[in-house]
Amino acid sequence: MAEEAQATPPATVAKEAQAPMPATVSEAKAPSAPQLELFNSMTKKKEPFKPRVEGKVAMYVCGVTPYDFSHIGHARAYVAFDVLYRYLKFLGYEVEYVRNFTDIDDKIIKRANERGETVTSLSSRFINEFLSDMAELQCLPPTCEPRVTDHIEHIIELITKIMENGKAYTIEGDVYFSVDSFPEYLSLSGRKLDQNQAGARVAFDTRKRNPADFALWKAAKEGEPFWDSPWGRGRPGWHIECSAMSAHYLGHVFDIHGGGKDLIFPHHENELAQSRAAYPESEVKCWMHNGFVNKDDKKMAKSDNNFFTIRDIIARYHPLALRFFLMRTHYRADVNHSDQALEIASDRVFYIYQTLHDCEEVVATYREEGISVPVPAEEQKVIDEHHKNFLEHMSEDLRTTDVLDGLMDPLKAINSNLNDLKKLQQKLEQQKKKQQQQKKQQQKKPQSQKQPEDHIQALTSLGTELKNKLSILGLMPPTSLAEVLQQLKDKALERAGLTEENLQELIEQRNVARKNKQFEVSDEIRRNLATKGIALMDEPTGTVWRPCEPES
Repeated sequence: MAEEAQATPPATVAKEAQAPMPATVSEAKAPSAPQLELFNSMTKKKEPFKPRVEGKVAMYVCGVTPYDFSHIGHARAYVAFDVLYRYLKFLGYEVEYVRNFTDIDDKIIKRANERGETVTSLSSRFINEFLSDMAELQCLPPTCEPRVTDHIEHIIELITKIMENGKAYTIEGDVYFSVDSFPEYLSLSGRKLDQNQAGARVAFDTRKRNPADFALWKAAKEGEPFWDSPWGRGRPGWHIECSAMSAHYLGHVFDIHGGGKDLIFPHHENELAQSRAAYPESEVKCWMHNGFVNKDDKKMAKSDNNFFTIRDIIARYHPLALRFFLMRTHYRADVNHSDQALEIASDRVFYIYQTLHDCEEVVATYREEGISVPVPAEEQKVIDEHHKNFLEHMSEDLRTTDVLDGLMDPLKAINSNLNDLKKLQQKLEQQKKKQQQQKKQQQKKPQSQKQPEDHIQALTSLGTELKNKLSILGLMPPTSLAEVLQQLKDKALERAGLTEENLQELIEQRNVARKNKQFEVSDEIRRNLATKGIALMDEPTGTVWRPCEPES
């Protein structure tokens, strides 16, 4: 094996990134989740999910080719499968989640040569950058993240088995899979052989028996990394790696194989063919594929200059706003990226976190009072309905769009209780002043009217319900709510081209204009800020601001 290939570190096995997720409601009240149904790309329909081994799930998702910063399409895929991973864990499954790195590839070699560095240094650097992006998006680390260069031995063994079964042939050190020898070829994509063309990574080779035949092993070229094999020095083809690694970590039969829908053909089609050609018992129980990311309804492409990396987006928007935006569209549908959609997502997450933060602050003031009253019936109904709907939506092929819309009911209930509590506190304070000498009369209140402790218990339970569900979705901030709210505000100021000092100066100018009854001037300042995504609100204590969707 080449010296460069030996320098690659081994596959990493990640430790559990988070503590077990808390129960949402008491065991006595919590309804059990409906049967999980997932859309199977092979059968083209939703099917009840039944893992091979009860209580355990084996899942493989195709990873990145690390030669550059990861783009928003990668974020789309890995957020989608992170949601699945999290939900399976929430349902109580022990999940073996494998996601690979293609760390040897034509693109990596070309980029490394252009930059005058080794393939290993380039790929390792961008693997680390990818992992940083995934952490920003709160994607849990998979159980295992193997690299192709650590599994050359397994790849050679698999190719050898395919050749022994008469499904592949060699030409001058190259090894090709013979699609004519595999009648099931194209069963996943449903394509016809006359539609079949060489994949984007595969140059047409006139030596092949059939133009559709694809490389399992590539003979070494001058200056490229190589490994010794029975067919001479060379390196793996693109598709064989995932067949070898999935079989090594999960066995020849496993539960879920995922990736973007662009991988259905040729990558997953070829994977399926070569796996079964080697071991006829090979089977993926459920093939899952996520949709593309389009820019203003047009497919993203570097050639069209509408291509964005994850770093491009999170430089302007909070990573949790990006995650929320991606989850607003069902995982199988195409996401349409636009600044307006990201602004809406950013506004929505700010509203969620601000509501929870307000809830926390009010509940904290009663923490030492030892409140033990039951949750009011009205709020308990909201909680039970939300929990039930969450389970139903998630269990029906991960309907995250409906799940995120459903957050509004408990959020509205929290804000309603906050407002009612504030009014009640003001009323009680007034009564206290009037009735200082009439303590007995002070206690005469309608029994049906909520008391402060009822609102606090309602707020506590509603807040817990929301935080638990946000945790399952990967949308609960890793830091304090106050910290993430400030980060969202900082991003909004950057997009508006303002600093906190600039904004406070404008607020002061508006206050002076209002004091001088120059309402046209004050209204103009407010309107201009609103077009930049800054909303002003006049409170008894003064003017405050929050990010908002920019007004047109």
